[in-house]
Amino acid sequence: MLKLLQVQGPHSRGRVLARAAGLAALIVILRRLLAKEPKLIRDFRKVARKVDPHGLEFDEYDVIIVGGGTSGCVLASRLTEDPSIRVLLIEAGGSGKALVESRTPSGYGRLLRSGVDYNLYTEPQVHAGNKKKFWPRGMNGSSSINAQMAQYGSPSDFNEWSQITGDDSWSWENFSRYFRKFEKYTPDPRFPHVDPSLRGTDGPVQVGYFAHIWKGSELFIQSSIQAGIPFSPDFTTTAGTKGTNKVMSYFCSRVSMESAYLTDKVLERPNLKVVTHARVTKILFERVEGQLRAVGVEFAKSRFDNGPRFHCRARKEVIVSGGAVHTPQILMLSGVGPADHLKDIHVPLVCDHPNIGNNLLDHPVFNFRLQEKAGISLNFLGLHNPLSISRFLAHFVQYQITGKGPLSTNIGEAVAFFRTDDPVLFPPNEYPKNIEDSNSGPDSPDIELVFTPVASVNHNEVSLSGHSFNKDSVNVCLLRPTSVGTLRLKSSNPWEDPLIDPNYLETEHDVNALMRGIRAGLKICHTAPLASIVDTDSKNPKFDHHLMNVSDDELRELVRERVETIYHPVGSCRMAPYDRGGVVDSQLRVYGINNLRVCDASIFPKLVSGHTAGACIAAAEKLADVIKYEYSGAQQTVV
Repeated sequence: MLKLLQVQGPHSRGRVLARAAGLAALIVILRRLLAKEPKLIRDFRKVARKVDPHGLEFDEYDVIIVGGGTSGCVLASRLTEDPSIRVLLIEAGGSGKALVESRTPSGYGRLLRSGVDYNLYTEPQVHAGNKKKFWPRGMNGSSSINAQMAQYGSPSDFNEWSQITGDDSWSWENFSRYFRKFEKYTPDPRFPHVDPSLRGTDGPVQVGYFAHIWKGSELFIQSSIQAGIPFSPDFTTTAGTKGTNKVMSYFCSRVSMESAYLTDKVLERPNLKVVTHARVTKILFERVEGQLRAVGVEFAKSRFDNGPRFHCRARKEVIVSGGAVHTPQILMLSGVGPADHLKDIHVPLVCDHPNIGNNLLDHPVFNFRLQEKAGISLNFLGLHNPLSISRFLAHFVQYQITGKGPLSTNIGEAVAFFRTDDPVLFPPNEYPKNIEDSNSGPDSPDIELVFTPVASVNHNEVSLSGHSFNKDSVNVCLLRPTSVGTLRLKSSNPWEDPLIDPNYLETEHDVNALMRGIRAGLKICHTAPLASIVDTDSKNPKFDHHLMNVSDDELRELVRERVETIYHPVGSCRMAPYDRGGVVDSQLRVYGINNLRVCDASIFPKLVSGHTAGACIAAAEKLADVIKYEYSGAQQTVV
C-alpha cells in the first residue's frame, strides 16, 4: 500500500490520497462504534449527595481514591479484588481508551496541548532564560500520553529510598518484586540476551518490544558502544541501569494504567464505582477525640466553578493520587499545607504542614536536532506535504489492521545511560574539573540519551514540519539534578492552576552535568556507524551540528536558554521522616492526619535514574497489599 500511495503525478496521487484518507477515517469510525463503552459514571448523583444545608446523609465507601491516573487505577483495581472493600475512584478527565492518538504508540505527541492535557506552565525560570516551561499532564493520567518506556531506575535508587525512610520494604531487594508483579513480559527472539526469569509473567501490564525497530536506533546503539558505553541486555536488573540498548516498552497498542487495570471485567465489580469529569475541590475532615481525620471529599464538574458541589464519605480512608502537581494542590486547597501560605491566599487552615509542596524535582532535558541524510527518519509524521500525508495514512491503515509498521514505535526506542565521571567518555586530561556525584550508587547513571527519528522545538510548539528535511534528535536528560523547586497555590480557586516552580538549573552542577551529556551525545552522533546517516556538514540553522564547535561558555548559555522537561515531576509530598522534609511516612500516611494517604510520584524521596511510571505503578501495588493486610487484621509485615 505504501508504494501504491507514492505513485507519481499529482492527479493520481490525489485520488489515492483521498481513498486512503477515507479508509483511515472509516477504520477510526468503526473502531469507535464497535468499542464497548466503559462503565464509567458522569452522573454524580449516582455516587454522592449534593451539598445541602439541611445535612443529607452522604453516600459512603470504604476507600475514596482521588485521581484515576497511573497509581490511582492500580489501587482501585487491586483493592476491589477483595469484595468486602467498597471503592470510589474520582477522575478529573474522561476515559482515554477510545483516543486513537493515545492508543497508537507513536501518536502521543499529538496529545500535547490538546483537550486531554492540562497544558500547565511553570513560573518563569530565573536560572533558565526566565522562561515559562510547558508541563504536559494527562487528564486521565500521564500514562495515557507518555512514551511508554518500561525502565524503572537503578537498584541503588530504591536502596536510597529505604535509607531515607528507615524502612527496608522500599529496598530494591524487597520492592523490586512489585515491578515483576505488574509485568507480563513477552520474550522476543530479536533480544535473546534478556533473561525472562527476571521479568514478571502474570501481571496486567504488557512489557516487551515493539514490532517496528527503526534502523537509526540500531546505529545509535552501535555508535554508543564504539564511544565507550557498554551494551546492556536489560536495564531493570541488579546489574544496574548503565549501558545502551533498545529500551523495553509497555507495548502493543498503548498500555495505560486505565486499559491495564480498569478492564471491562474489573469495572463490572459491584464494589467499584468510577466517576469521571469530576474535580475534587477539597478533602473533608473531622476531629474525633482530638485527632484529625479525613472522612470524605467534595467534588464538582471538572470545568465549571459555579456548579453544585457533591460530597461522599470514606469510612476507612482517602487516598490522594493526583500526581506531583495536583496532589499538593488538593491538600492545600483542603487547608493542609504551610500555614503562612494558606493564610496569604485565604484558605482556612486545617493542619499546618510546612513540607507540602516542597522538594519538587524533575528531570531537565536538552534536545539537540540533527539533519539526517539517509531518508529513514519518521519525518512523515509532520504531515507537511501531500507525500508525507500519504505515507502517514498508509502506515496508519497498516497499524490499525496489523498492529505493525512505523506507527507501532514509541519514537524513543534507543537509549544510553552513563555517568558524567566516566573516565572513558570524559578523559581527565580533557575534563579536569570534577562534578559533584549526585548519584545513589556507583552503578547508577546521571545522564540518559534518548535518540529519536523525529525532531521538534519546545514540545512541538514551534514546528519543524514545514520543512521536508529528514531529521533526528538526541534528548539529553539529567537524571539526578540537585536543583529543588516548590509548588504553591495561586488562589483558593480549585480551577486555577497552581504556581509551579521547578527551579531548573539553580545549581551549577546541573548545568555542568548537562553540558557533559551533550558533549557525549554529539560525539556518539559523529561516530560510525551512526555518522553515516547524520549530515555532519549541514549548515542549516534549524539544526544543531554547530554545537560540536561551540565553547563551554556558549554551550552553558544555550543550556540555560533551551532546557525543558522530560515530564517526570516528583517529590512534592515526600516520603521521609517529618524532620527531613517528609509529608508521608513509609506506609504513605500523611503525618498528623488519620485515614489520609498519598500514592503517586509526589511521594518519591529522590528522583530515580530512569523513567518514573514504573515506580508509580509498583508503589501502588505495594500500598494495595499494605491496605488489604491492614483491613484483614493480619499482623504480617508487607515487604
